[in-house]
Amino acid sequence: MNLLLLEEADFIAADRVVLRDRRLTHMQDVHRVAVGDSLRVGRIGGLMGSAQVLRLEPAEAELQVTLDQPPPAKLPLTLVLALPRPKMLRRVFQTIATMGVPRLVLVNSYRVEKSFWQTPFLEPETIREHLVLGLEQARDTVLPDVLIEKRFKPFVEDRLPALSAGTLGLVGHPGPYPPCPRGLDQAVTLAIGPEGGWIPYEIDLLGKAGLQPVQLGERILRVETAVTALLSRLF
Repeated sequence: MNLLLLEEADFIAADRVVLRDRRLTHMQDVHRVAVGDSLRVGRIGGLMGSAQVLRLEPAEAELQVTLDQPPPAKLPLTLVLALPRPKMLRRVFQTIATMGVPRLVLVNSYRVEKSFWQTPFLEPETIREHLVLGLEQARDTVLPDVLIEKRFKPFVEDRLPALSAGTLGLVGHPGPYPPCPRGLDQAVTLAIGPEGGWIPYEIDLLGKAGLQPVQLGERILRVETAVTALLSRLF
């Protein structure tokens, strides 16, 4: 991890924390810290800074923290994503947190298998776990918002227009569409479909909500690759 993220429950005083979980193991096995060493830290939802190891024991460590730096800015983006297969979903959570996506909406699609919605990776605790891993990688402290919309049509017709208001609405989709724009400095609402792509009905409905199709070329990408490629190109 590139940033040691601190939970509210870790604090025993305004500037002191005690760690006993996987972060302690990481400090011992990877950073190989000793008393007096400093680490980069951040408070979830708050500032970043540094921490000095005051006490180090096999089962716990006590650190003195100084938090005085803001986290990096998020992308001006709402990402609407057709629910990927479970194994890929874990990586997507980490990727969007690492890349600075502030809001992810997981939606249904004709080509999303019904069984995907039964995955334990959609449990709030598991979602948070993988988002935290992404934040640790990127040195960020602010968790993305994750919304789950299991009914495509009501979401697109009733809620998506308000979510995308005042933004550039785009749909990543292969086909005879304009190329995805580059280097934008405006807010974007981006919809990415399943690996088989959106069906024409879904493209039409997204278009009525103000999202227009764009493409990255002839190659069909995996969802996690498409997310990275599109965000990198847009911003």
